[in-house]
Amino acid sequence: MATIVVEHISKSYTNDKKTQIGISDLSFTVNKGEIFGLIGPDGAGKTTLIRILTTLLLADSGTASVDGNDVVKDYKAIRNNIGYMPGRFSLYQDLSVEENLNFFATAFKTTVEENYELIKDIYVQIEPFKTRRAGKLSGGMKQKLALCCALVHKPSVLFLDEPTTGVDAISRREFWDMLKRLKTQGITILVSTPYMDEANLCDRIALIQGGKILVIDSPEEIKHNYKHALWAIKTEDMFKSLIDLRTFNSTLSCFSFGDVHHLSVKDNITTKEDILNFLKEKGHTEIDVQPISANIEDCFMELMTKTNTSNTLVNA
Repeated sequence: MATIVVEHISKSYTNDKKTQIGISDLSFTVNKGEIFGLIGPDGAGKTTLIRILTTLLLADSGTASVDGNDVVKDYKAIRNNIGYMPGRFSLYQDLSVEENLNFFATAFKTTVEENYELIKDIYVQIEPFKTRRAGKLSGGMKQKLALCCALVHKPSVLFLDEPTTGVDAISRREFWDMLKRLKTQGITILVSTPYMDEANLCDRIALIQGGKILVIDSPEEIKHNYKHALWAIKTEDMFKSLIDLRTFNSTLSCFSFGDVHHLSVKDNITTKEDILNFLKEKGHTEIDVQPISANIEDCFMELMTKTNTSNTLVNA
């Protein structure tokens, strides 16, 4: 059963007489008890979509519902039944941890004690700082407090807009562990992130770019559908090798990923020796070439390249 339903939602912005597309004709569903990820870079349209679903922004066209409630007609019901954690820390910085939590509980006509079991695992980590002002907390602690405040009224759906941006790797991992525990309590979670590695922690994801959805599926299925041979390559001169590899006859695409290049080839008959010989002919040394499996970022780059190519052909 679908908890979130989005049908042909579009939104654009006009600045200085220029129209910029925020999101364009998006349609998808999120099932009850699912962790659904919106994965894409800054400016892809993730925040615009979340703000529409949380009734903070009106779409130009299309319809959407949360728990069967229309985002326009039933906005009050939606606001009472969802938890929302915006990308920016938006709690009261001059209030203490405890005061912020009590404030939000009171706003939803409940108490911290009434729903304490839901937030207990998270709150115990910040309880030692309960008298500290929210503005004085570390990034990871602010994140945990914001999540507690979003959960204190026991929502059925939780919207999280880039909740792990700007926090350390340990806090990111802890946060996702908390989301997995919340899922076991039947809460539906829609989370956006620019971090491709976090896609693997979702049940299903939508890869989004330029306001359009490139694909929707489970992370495993998206990676399984990557059909090209892929190689991880290192040389002594990474900048030059990137330029050279893009001129290789078999190259479909080549991008830098950390300390290696990921080379995707047009056919599955190109061998390791073919790549080694090409790089040696170009004067490279200390060459390491290894076959690898595609990750979500490889899939995203491939889909984005296909989309850009299609748009170029349409506009030609």
